[in-house]
Amino acid sequence: MPTKRILICSTPVGPLGSGVGGGVELTLHSLVLGLSGRGHHVEVVAPEGSLHVGARVHQIPGSYQVSSQTESRDAAIAMPPSPVLGAMWEWVRLHQQHYDIVLNLAYDWLPWFLTPFLQVPVAHLVSMASVNDAMDVALTELVVARPGSVAVHSFAQAETFPAVTERLRVLGNGIAVERYDLHATADEPRTLGFIGRISPEKGIDDVFAVAAATGLTVKAWGLMQHPSCWQAAQAAFPTASVSYEGFLPTDELQFAIGGCAAVLMTPKWVEAFGNVAIEAMACGVPVIAYRRGGPAEIVIDGETGFLVEPDDVAGLVDAVRRLSEIDRAVCRQQVVERYSTDAMAMRVDAWFDDLIRSNRRADASS
Repeated sequence: MPTKRILICSTPVGPLGSGVGGGVELTLHSLVLGLSGRGHHVEVVAPEGSLHVGARVHQIPGSYQVSSQTESRDAAIAMPPSPVLGAMWEWVRLHQQHYDIVLNLAYDWLPWFLTPFLQVPVAHLVSMASVNDAMDVALTELVVARPGSVAVHSFAQAETFPAVTERLRVLGNGIAVERYDLHATADEPRTLGFIGRISPEKGIDDVFAVAAATGLTVKAWGLMQHPSCWQAAQAAFPTASVSYEGFLPTDELQFAIGGCAAVLMTPKWVEAFGNVAIEAMACGVPVIAYRRGGPAEIVIDGETGFLVEPDDVAGLVDAVRRLSEIDRAVCRQQVVERYSTDAMAMRVDAWFDDLIRSNRRADASS
């Protein structure tokens, strides 16, 4: 297996370590670890102020991009003054000759548009399901122009792009399982967990509803992105015991969530994957999730948690009552077998090999 010089382009919505990038940050860290473990040289380009990861992080100043998930479907593509996104990809253009392949993790029009104009092959791992019409058109054009260059995390995510569903490579995701400790039993008194940004699409109101219906305390970890969502849920369910525990780095988070009886996943949109599901399961914690998006492909109903029909709060409550049926060791084993950094890196590495070969054939025929 030849050593590759890999450049990973991070999300432009904020620096690595801030939590603003959500699951993209965890994905980036896992890919750096897994690909480096396979002997590759991995560098990262990211907004200024990012944590160090990989052989080197190239810190780029500029204004952050607004996340597409906060925009309407018909919103026009836009960039702020002095955009960090533009500066990052100008850096890629100037230094592309030093790399065998570039991996783009940004869900943004600009890198998709620029790909045909760069000499280095660019792989795009799309982090979200369809949320914007203009972006859908740009993605379709990229897939047509550069076949094999676009991958997604789940089949459910791929299906939200019907024009190119069959042409998207599905890779899943992975985490450093060794950083998560198995908790064979839940702590007493029992508590539930919620991990994710506090924002409208994550469904924090349904978490409050479950707390109110079961009488159990729910501990919530994540970035408080939209405090108004939290305040509205508190007002709607005044008897619910839900405590905000802040945003924690991985090592602290895994220790905190390990004692939970279960983690709730209540997204109101199609989650591209659902990293928090495999994080919880790596600790032996069952996951109760809506049968919507990526989590429905991760959770094995009745074995590693329970799948509930979307927006069925009563179903969530019933699932909480059945948690004694789940073997927590099985939850962990599923992650070890399917979602380790090694397993993810092997899938991504094979994708890179295919894309590099395809790029060479295109160059030879031109």
